[in-house]
Amino acid sequence: MSPLRARKLCATLAIATGLSVSIAACSDGWNSSQGTTQTATDDHSHDHSDDHSHDHSEEATPTQPTTQTATADHSEEATPTQPTTQTATADHSHDHPEESSATYLSDYEISDPVFGTETMVTVSNHVRTITTNALPNHETGVFPNSGNPNTISPQSATYEYTTDPVYTGIAQEVHVPGVAVNGVKFEPGTAESVSCATGETLRVEGLQNTFNLGMDFNNAHVQPTGAYHYHGLSDLLADTHNDAKSELVHVGFAADGHLIYISTTDDYTSSYRLSKTLRTGSNCQVSLGPGQGPDVTVGGTIPDGTYTSDWEYVEGYADLDECNGTSINGQYAYVITDEFPYVSRCLKGEFTEIMERDRNGLRDSQPAQSPGQPNLAVAAARLGVTEGNLRAALGPPPPDHGAAAVQLGVSVEDLLSALDASR
Repeated sequence: MSPLRARKLCATLAIATGLSVSIAACSDGWNSSQGTTQTATDDHSHDHSDDHSHDHSEEATPTQPTTQTATADHSEEATPTQPTTQTATADHSHDHPEESSATYLSDYEISDPVFGTETMVTVSNHVRTITTNALPNHETGVFPNSGNPNTISPQSATYEYTTDPVYTGIAQEVHVPGVAVNGVKFEPGTAESVSCATGETLRVEGLQNTFNLGMDFNNAHVQPTGAYHYHGLSDLLADTHNDAKSELVHVGFAADGHLIYISTTDDYTSSYRLSKTLRTGSNCQVSLGPGQGPDVTVGGTIPDGTYTSDWEYVEGYADLDECNGTSINGQYAYVITDEFPYVSRCLKGEFTEIMERDRNGLRDSQPAQSPGQPNLAVAAARLGVTEGNLRAALGPPPPDHGAAAVQLGVSVEDLLSALDASR
């Protein structure tokens, strides 16, 4: 059992008996006045906030509407019980007749007076609309804490995902890959990074043991906006929504419309492994929240999972593809694992993700990727190399693709194909 899996909370009987969750079928659609775009923001959970209260029942001023749109153009109405138009190409398909998903495939509502969760989901015209205050309907860790100074507060979030996903087979990077059935978003990436004078930038992973980002036993923490969000596998999320006591639990919806699962028996294994190539970089500084932090040693150190670039995807290495996806009961789906990438960092269906903006422009300090530019993280995954090695091989613009291909041990055609597919 991995250390991350060992974080599972054993809820007390008193908590269990005090929990009151209402999941009811909705006979009428709930027309939301919220916008229909998706929040796709880098995680600045280490940033400091002035609010240090921890009362979930207290009303807080809603943040800007969270928007995420993933729609497909279909002339005929689809039955909102299973994704339909897809091609599942994963080599490791699984059949789970006992899977727990039917409860959340049509209209439903979660209203939890204990934790304050208010989530309404309606399905109409091939679109699943999720309107939520994004409060989890289960126990959380204590916030603020030594690694996270932020307080959980209600949000004003609306997501619109297609119920008829179109599988493309092309991995596309995503910041917010989806939302849990309780309305809490999945956002596995972080804003924390290490920058080196020699040009390397290493993204700090949310789930690692080097830097304290204040994660709780749900592998989750809080952004400065008060938004609680999952970075990895939450046993309580699975337990709370596993009324059928199934081995495979439907826990969320991806932005491309495919379903997200947790296996309670760890039936699915990630195809990522730690790189054996020593890190490069000198005169490096870590950025945890606003400003620069202390110097850190990077060059010559062994990858241990502290940074995203420590991991490399090996096609066919295990059950899941580079987006942590596979075929489940003949349908493409994503699985949350207790190994990297934990939650999908890319999607293989059609979707649209729009950076949330406020009056000052992009809410996050990291700019949105320029249109047409290759996504090196996705390209590296397709090539089976680390992002750092791909970036180093390409060098400063304009890149020498021939020399880069030789350095990476791939053909020029494969390199160009990976770069083009990642745009």
